[in-house]
This record gives sequence, C-alpha cells and structure tokens, in this order.
Amino acid sequence: MSWLSVSFEVAADDVEAISDALLEAGAASVEVADAEAGSSVEQPVFAEPGSGDPRPWRRSVVNALVAEGTDAGALVRDSCTRVGIAAPPYRLLAVAEQDWVRASQDQFAPIRVSQRLWIVPSWHAEPDPGASSIALDPGLAFGTCSHPTPRLCLNWLERTVRGGESVLDYGCGSGILAIAAMKLGAARADGVDVDEQALLAARANAVHNRVQVFFHNAAGALRQPAQIVVANILAHPLIVLAPLIASLTAPGGRLALAGLLAAQADEVGAAYRPWFDLDAPGQDEGWTLVSGTRRPS
Repeated sequence: MSWLSVSFEVAADDVEAISDALLEAGAASVEVADAEAGSSVEQPVFAEPGSGDPRPWRRSVVNALVAEGTDAGALVRDSCTRVGIAAPPYRLLAVAEQDWVRASQDQFAPIRVSQRLWIVPSWHAEPDPGASSIALDPGLAFGTCSHPTPRLCLNWLERTVRGGESVLDYGCGSGILAIAAMKLGAARADGVDVDEQALLAARANAVHNRVQVFFHNAAGALRQPAQIVVANILAHPLIVLAPLIASLTAPGGRLALAGLLAAQADEVGAAYRPWFDLDAPGQDEGWTLVSGTRRPS
C-alpha cells in the first residue's frame, strides 16, 4: 500500500483542533512540527515541572499521512471547515510502502558511550566483545543515549564505580544507569521512579541484561543511603529534591546530577552545596552534569 503526505501550515491556536479533524477524516497519522525550524526564530517547546505549560509554536506544519488515492484537497478543505478556518495551500508528497519496522530499526545503531560501555539494540550484534554492552531498545522510558544527559552520566559512572559499591539511580527511566553500574562492578543497584510504566520497562531491561537491580516507586522507603547516587531528571525537580537526595547519599559518597542545561548548573549546584563539595561541571552539547562528594554529617 502506498501513501500520501499532505502538509500545510496553521496557527498555534488551531493545531490541536485541525489534528483531530484530520484523524476523524481518515488520516492514518498526523505529525506537527515547527514551521520555523532551522531558522533564527525557531522555538523550543518544552517545560519543566513547576515552570508552567509549554508555549506552542507560532506557526506549525501539520503533516497528515493518508492512503494513496485520497482527495487531498477535499481532506484539507473539510477539516479546516470543521475547525472554522480557511483552507491554506498544501503540499503533496508520495510515500512509498516499505518495511516500517526495519526502517525504524535502521535509525538505531550501537552507540559507544565510553571506553568500556556500548548501548546495543537487541537486533544488533555486540560490536566489541571485549567491552560491556547494555542491550536496550527504544521504548516508553527515557534513556537510550540518543541524548547527551545519559552519556554524561554513563561516562561519570565509568570513572566512579571501582567495584563493590552500592548505587542509586534516582529517576531511573529505562534503568540504563543502574544496569550500567552493575555491569561496571557495583555490588548492588537500586532504581527509583514515579512512573510505573518506566519501572516496568526498567525491570524488563535488567532481566534482558542478566543483572539484578531493585526498582522501586518513589513513594516507597529505600533501604539505606547509597555510596554512589546519580539523578538524571530536570533542574526544578533536582532543586526540590535536594534534601532527600542528600539523605540518600552516604557520607563520603559520590553524587551526579544531570538533565541540566549549562545555564542551570549554578542554581542546582547551590541547592546541594550545604551537603556536598562540588566538582567542576561536565559538559556535552550544551548539557551539564554536576557532581560532588557528600560531606560527613
């Protein structure tokens, strides 16, 4: 089966309604992107918890995937009429049928994240038998090393885990950091998250990698402070959680905080200085890792 891509621009206030109208009219999928992406006025759309709702793009490109033979003009006109806006000019592009699963898998190759660690999708062979490979597929939970923050954390763990330590991954997502800690020689690793779907994914990933990691909901109490704590979350939650994360780090223990833009490092560091002696921050593509050592109580 062949497909057509139908794309056109709409204003921010109309994006959600026109997307719904296109799907109701028979579109197989609808994608929305910044119409000004790549220009000097491109806008990021994200918000941290506690910082308000994300702002929509001023102009968006709506891209609907429809079956070949669909009357694209009628689709656009009818959908816009339902929303109450004038039908804009649209562009058509033929999309050939292909093995979509294989095409998706081809986007994800093994990633070398440090001297000793590789992230390897399950459909690839291990590229370096002498290194430690973490089998991890893209999924619901964040953390596959396609983003700089897991890379920063994994490199830090490789430098920090000497063997035999207890490790806590706070905000574990896919569980990649706790799994890596075990492969690097930690004696025990625990992972904590608020998202039950993430915990399910993390447990499955640990089983797939043949390591034992204890994953917990953040609402539960942890066994005892860990000698190594890593938290790859976001700046605002890290600031709010500073007293808790400090209490979960053993005296003399090591801490790494990630999920931070470079401009946020000083504010996050200030929240942890009452308990930690901080190191110089690490950097990767504009993202920062703040690390330090827990002072004795």
